[in-house]
Amino acid sequence: MSLKCGIVGLPNVGKSTLFNCLSSAKAQAANFPFCTIEPNVGVITVPDERLTRLAEIVHPGRIVPATCEIVDIAGLVKGASKGEGLGNKFLGNIRETDAIIHVLRCFDDDNITHVDGTIDPIRDKEIIDTELQLKDLETIESRLSKEQKTAAAGNKEAKVMVNVLTAYKKALDEGRNARTVTFDSQEEEKAAHDLFLLTSKPVLYVCNVDETAAMTGNAYSKRVEKAAQTEGAEVLIIAAKTEEDIASLETYEDKKMFLDELGLAESGVNRLIKKAYSLLNLETFITAGEMEVKAWTYHKGWKAPQCAGVIHTDFEKGFIRAEVIKYQDYIQYGSEAAVREAGKLGVEGKDYVVQDGDIMHFRFNV
Repeated sequence: MSLKCGIVGLPNVGKSTLFNCLSSAKAQAANFPFCTIEPNVGVITVPDERLTRLAEIVHPGRIVPATCEIVDIAGLVKGASKGEGLGNKFLGNIRETDAIIHVLRCFDDDNITHVDGTIDPIRDKEIIDTELQLKDLETIESRLSKEQKTAAAGNKEAKVMVNVLTAYKKALDEGRNARTVTFDSQEEEKAAHDLFLLTSKPVLYVCNVDETAAMTGNAYSKRVEKAAQTEGAEVLIIAAKTEEDIASLETYEDKKMFLDELGLAESGVNRLIKKAYSLLNLETFITAGEMEVKAWTYHKGWKAPQCAGVIHTDFEKGFIRAEVIKYQDYIQYGSEAAVREAGKLGVEGKDYVVQDGDIMHFRFNV
């Protein structure tokens, strides 16, 4: 299961600096890799200290963390919905992502010009929001007339879709993002999901501040936090220039020392990757053995057979039971054998809801 996040933002807000910092994320997570698929796409591992702790006990041949694909989406300017700048290519790139990381400039620097002359993160947010909303309106209006004709002929699915499209159109006409609209029935929720609207995607607003505001934010970021609350979005404060300095350091120890001096528990890049992962309600279960300690991604709330299917479809088809060890128990007792002896290994059936950090072993028969 892959996670794909798009980084968006106006020119000179620190978007590319942040993407370049992500390319050095391996050093902040000790030995976790980063690879570039093409110039603006990278696959980054999700930092997870639990894997390192387990590896110290199990001594596996390798550690395989969960991954997240990050796309640096360039080309957004006012008028992108009408094809300005890279226009349609930009909007197409966003449509392919699962979540949006929206970088907003929240720092003053006379040496870095802003495309609109002044620093105003709310205005910048609204520029991008408007372009995405206009594109969504275009999608909805072209679909609505067709669905209305089909609904008039008595088609039940079309009637549901008309309700969904009408609700979205109302919100977008009012300048609200599609993600602010909620639906009562499962049928409506499914129809809404199948539209893949740009403004329905979960968003993380990243306030790019200067070093002095890295811990607590500033007046600019406070305004963003207030605006984000109205649409149920999350906000993360990062000093991209400082992250660049951290990324340039050679060793994990040097980076740790730098962070300690700033009073930060972990780098902004690590926090960003974790936030992006949780933005989509994703969690991790772990398999641990001599060959490898591996993180597997699943949707929060999934049951044991569904998670077994993440490893292989045969595991789900022939699911018998799951042997589950809680992460803290594994660390406390120091081995699978010791956990068994202490009676802490759980044997779970098809209705078991997997918890983040569960160490799983599936029994199946096909």
